[in-house]
Amino acid sequence: MYQINEDITLVPYYPNEKVALEWYQDLELCKQVDNIDFVYDLPRLKRMYQYLSTHGDCYYIQYEEQLVGDCTLLSDGEIAIVIAKPFQNRHIGQNCVKALIQMAIAKKLSNVKAQIYSFNHQSQRMFTKLGFVQVSEEWFELNLANDTYSPVFESIIITE
Repeated sequence: MYQINEDITLVPYYPNEKVALEWYQDLELCKQVDNIDFVYDLPRLKRMYQYLSTHGDCYYIQYEEQLVGDCTLLSDGEIAIVIAKPFQNRHIGQNCVKALIQMAIAKKLSNVKAQIYSFNHQSQRMFTKLGFVQVSEEWFELNLANDTYSPVFESIIITE
């Protein structure tokens, strides 16, 4: 586990479909994350976690002792994050992305990136606030290779 602050912990992925499927029953959230007009079913959820957990470091986001979402740092530097609607706009996502950036720096990745659909203004604002630059219609990137990233990432202390 990675303790980000007193309220937020990243818990390494383990099969927990009952809790996770609940987040992916929100049609608006599924649209923001995958640009789909339907909610997840159990087979889709399992395929997603199988992919994320075999191609990167996948975590559940625990906020005040409750699982509220998931995030992943893929081996190519892509960041994926989902926060259940009732827990959005509490800086949970921002703190988790900062932690994933620290992990990317520790892995000596040269950049991190996120695919954000053009209609997902909330995520665009958050990633831009963290220093990401829009490099194409749906991709935002943060260059880590030349130390141009903000020192704000050093303010997060991760304890294992």
